[in-house]
Amino acid sequence: LTAVFAFCRTQRMDRGTNMHPDHLRYAKYTGRARLAKAINSLLGIVEGIAIDGLINGTELDYLDLWLAEHRELRDRHPFNELVPAVMSAMAGRVLSQEEREDIVWLCGRLRSEEFFDRVSADLQRLHAVLGGVIADARISEAELRGLSDWMEQRQHLRSCWPFDEIGSLITAVLADGKIDELEHKTLLSFFSEFVALQDGRTITSAPICQEGSIVGLCAVNPEIVFEGHGFCFTGASARMSRAQLEAKVTSLGGKTYASPSKKVNYLVIGSEGNPCWAYACYGRKVEKAVELRKAGVRVAIVHEVDFHDAALDYA
Repeated sequence: LTAVFAFCRTQRMDRGTNMHPDHLRYAKYTGRARLAKAINSLLGIVEGIAIDGLINGTELDYLDLWLAEHRELRDRHPFNELVPAVMSAMAGRVLSQEEREDIVWLCGRLRSEEFFDRVSADLQRLHAVLGGVIADARISEAELRGLSDWMEQRQHLRSCWPFDEIGSLITAVLADGKIDELEHKTLLSFFSEFVALQDGRTITSAPICQEGSIVGLCAVNPEIVFEGHGFCFTGASARMSRAQLEAKVTSLGGKTYASPSKKVNYLVIGSEGNPCWAYACYGRKVEKAVELRKAGVRVAIVHEVDFHDAALDYA
């Protein structure tokens, strides 16, 4: 996790100038959405690092990453109100209860749910809460119970991935009242998939609930058949443009679709992700594919590396 934080510090503050070409044509339409995402993430981080009633130095470092990400925007509204408040609270390297409440209150004022509905806003906060919980790379029983209480107050998120999966994990882990080494590793691995500041990274191993058990989101070593099968793409590829990917599928006898449906056999997730996604590491198409899988539709979610390997073998 320390390496992840160090990586985040090196990223440019203005991602628009460093954006994948496939995203540039519609990034201008998502400015308000990205603003809402930034504010919801801050709110979730503050809640997450304090969810057990204690805040340590490593957790403050995680909050400082959010500040670094948005420091250059401090003169733009509404960051001209938000960033100075966070900088002031962080000055003494101690975040008091009053300072935390001030930040939460200010976020509440600045959050625009006119552009994002309640579910989207709270899912963004949930992802950031998970990041705050694992900011010091340790997950305590108190943090899990605090997270469970937080989720209990947001039952409107039920059936929305990954709300149910998180609830199932917490229930299973707390069944015996303790967190063993394997359980801690599982929790840390799952929660780390939703670190809010890593908005250029895509999910690869986050689990979903399916037929009562928790399984991996992306297929492991999937068998991919092109002839007569449907493909849908989400996120940007590190190797090809969207048009090139679709042309590759067509040349190998497959069909492409704009969004997941019963006609789609494979949803391919680009390794570059998408900074305009509503959530840190996945977007609408992944969520739709998960819903289809839960409904019994056989749609495989595969990483682009496996797609390229299969295309090479197929050719």
